[in-house]
Amino acid sequence: MNIAIIGYGKMGKSIEKIARIRNHKISLCYDDTPSSFLLKDSDVAIEFSQPDTAFKNIKICIENNIPTVCGTTGWLEKFEIIKKICQEKNGSFLYSSNFSIGMNIFFEINEKLSKLLFPYSENYEVKIEEIHHKEKIDKPSGTSISLAKGIIQNNVKKKWILDERKTKDQILIISKRFENVAGTHIVEYESQIENIKIQHKAHNREGFAMGAVIAAEWIKNRKGIFSMKDVLDI
Repeated sequence: MNIAIIGYGKMGKSIEKIARIRNHKISLCYDDTPSSFLLKDSDVAIEFSQPDTAFKNIKICIENNIPTVCGTTGWLEKFEIIKKICQEKNGSFLYSSNFSIGMNIFFEINEKLSKLLFPYSENYEVKIEEIHHKEKIDKPSGTSISLAKGIIQNNVKKKWILDERKTKDQILIISKRFENVAGTHIVEYESQIENIKIQHKAHNREGFAMGAVIAAEWIKNRKGIFSMKDVLDI
């Protein structure tokens, strides 16, 4: 399979490494929005760029009938436009805020825990803590927002916020940035009698890269709009 990598930073380089190990060819490594000509030899595109360029990158790939896997966060205000373009072009698009297989299972555990605690939710305060490298632009992380949404859909919490000035019906997200951190996410429920805590800690970027390449393999001959839930059948 010929893979176009759009966004050739640290994640792009990790994706290239994993793709080659899995016997794929790299048809393009590009940091800007590619032209139709540059995409012509690609079977699938994996997009890990920046929030301000992701929409343009995804759009041109779908318009050129290139199945696209995207892991860039911070652009989702335009997600519905991409869905519409994909439907009009009978295209293929897969988005995830986190491609780690372990994290996607963690998403499911998070939702299950929230659902189980729903009858007792008035007794528990819930918060999310996320730790990433200093180069990460969006704050909070897309993964943290996905975790918050997973709680909200099963619980009485109404929205997430980013500081301590919260009410009982809000989820506090604490964002921390340090050097050389791949990513840690903690969801904690606290009551007067106990704490319940679940955590996912990535040791490096290879888990994200592996998931993105697996997603690209999965989407190649499919049409529609997908997520990692579809890839992992969860």
